[in-house]
Order: sequence, then structure tokens, then C-alpha cells
Amino acid sequence: MKVPVIDNGGQWTHREWRVLRDLGAETRIVPNTTPFEELDADGIVLSGGALSLEGTNSPLGAVDGWIDRAAVPILAICVGHQFLARHFGGKVERAGAPEFGSVELTVDRPDHPLFTGLPSRLKVWASHNDQVVEPPPGWSVLAHSPACAVEAMAHPSRPIWGVQFHPEVEHTEGGQEIFRHFLSVCRR
Repeated sequence: MKVPVIDNGGQWTHREWRVLRDLGAETRIVPNTTPFEELDADGIVLSGGALSLEGTNSPLGAVDGWIDRAAVPILAICVGHQFLARHFGGKVERAGAPEFGSVELTVDRPDHPLFTGLPSRLKVWASHNDQVVEPPPGWSVLAHSPACAVEAMAHPSRPIWGVQFHPEVEHTEGGQEIFRHFLSVCRR
């Protein structure tokens, strides 16, 4: 199964690649300027990154040009999550209380494939100044934290999921399981 990691300049992009590789996916890191036709993917991970999308229409490489055409599952992390929100009509703003380090996550939808079998509360690792304050119309909020109302969200009809936190970091409880759940959807 081929699952490239789209590099948006995140500090942990290589960790995302490594977790996918260790879980048996054929993976590579590709620039976010990669043309859609070159993706050749069964699933896609949009990495985090330092770019601030708050109050801008800043592009995220070529991602906006192909995201509507991708017919494979997508897992977006940090700025990738924020990009999904903005792209599909949600709202991204500067966080009132930026999250850096350990954060207590409350899973609002334990029945969702991303969180199946995980506890309703998890300690996760976060690193962000901006956050999704309003998910796109029709999207489900899957998890929140005391400072961030949209820690995880899901598209209403496609296997497109975003997480504000970093499941690739070993300090995130259930992080590997989240990647496993994502990969199980890519196999279908």
C-alpha cells in the first residue's frame, strides 16, 4: 500500500514517514508542490508545518489544486488539518491559548474509525499557534481539548480526517493506533 507524506515543512514529517514505514506502508516524503498525477497513492498524509494560515488565503503548495480530485483517504496533521478546514469552508484563527507539549484530548466520537478502541481521554502532543475554530459545514468534530474545540474532525462523506495534535510523536497516547486505523481504511 502506497501512502506518501506530503511535506508542508513540519518538524516531525520524518516521524510520520517512519511510523507509516514501521506499520508496513510503502511511503515516501514528497514536496507539497508535487503534481497530482505524480502522487500514485492509496492514501495520503498531509504533514504539519510552521506556516500560519490564520486570516490568509496562503496556498499550501499544490495541495489545493488536487485535494478535491483525490479519491483516496487523507489524514491531515496540524497545519494540514487547518488547511482542510479552510479549504472546505471552515475557519482558522490564532489560538487564544496556543498548545505546546502535552494536552489532554477528549474523544467526542469514540465510534469513529480514527478513534475506535481508544480511551475517551488521551494525552497527546501538540505544537500550534493557530487552530480550527469552526469546522467546515457538515464536518464532524471528533475530539477537543480544554483550549481547542476542534482537535480532530472528519469529512461528512469521504475518508478525510484532520487532527490538530501530532499522532506521530511517541508522547501521544494511541498515536500508532490512529495511524493503524487510517491505514486500515487505505487498504479497502
